[in-house]
Amino acid sequence: MSADIYQISLSGLAIAFIPVIPVLYFYYRWQLGAGKLGYGLARMLGQLLVIGYFLTFIFQSESASLILTVLTLMLLVASWIALGEVAHQRKSLFIYAALSIFLGAGSTLLIITQGVLELDPWYQPQYLIPLSGMIFANSMNAVSLAAERINSELGSTADYDTAKRLAYRAAMIPVSNSLLAVGLVSLPGMMTGQILSGVSPLIAARYQIMVMCMIAGSAGLSSAFFLTIVKSYFEQRIVDSSPQ
Repeated sequence: MSADIYQISLSGLAIAFIPVIPVLYFYYRWQLGAGKLGYGLARMLGQLLVIGYFLTFIFQSESASLILTVLTLMLLVASWIALGEVAHQRKSLFIYAALSIFLGAGSTLLIITQGVLELDPWYQPQYLIPLSGMIFANSMNAVSLAAERINSELGSTADYDTAKRLAYRAAMIPVSNSLLAVGLVSLPGMMTGQILSGVSPLIAARYQIMVMCMIAGSAGLSSAFFLTIVKSYFEQRIVDSSPQ
């Protein structure tokens, strides 16, 4: 297969926004907040252009300390965003979320980069940064769903173990659905990108299998750690809110 990949010009990139224009129209006509969607699109454009230049610099770096700094920043930001659905408890739960993502995502990242890919040196940024992004993002989403659901369930029951099981199942629904759909309903981003760049579909499939295991492991471990270590916090809240 050819290893060439089509280069997208800036004018061609502008054309990609055409399908979004009628969506903005529907948001406006149906009073759904076109401004918010427009802001999201503008922010996405700016963030990705900036990160493109930033990653170009990072990929040329040979500094392990710089890579660790970037990973730490990604971890902290992911932990903060994960608690957006329970913003009123964000400061109280932040350390729990950060520790859970560190344990779940960190252990998964270590296994993938050192056990599967055997990176040498271990901090190769062109592999480590994109994989870390996928792992942290999935851990973040799982912890976010777990935090929202455990709050909701504890509002109707004081049985933490029951609430924990329901919250864990809810947190894992997106992962379960993606495992069932991959290859049948969708070709995920990494596999599609590799095929477009000329990589053999068989090799691309191996990478995607690795990614799906990575996603399931990081999300499942992070949300399980979160729901386990946060138990004392929520049980104390139940005691404090109970009639004296």
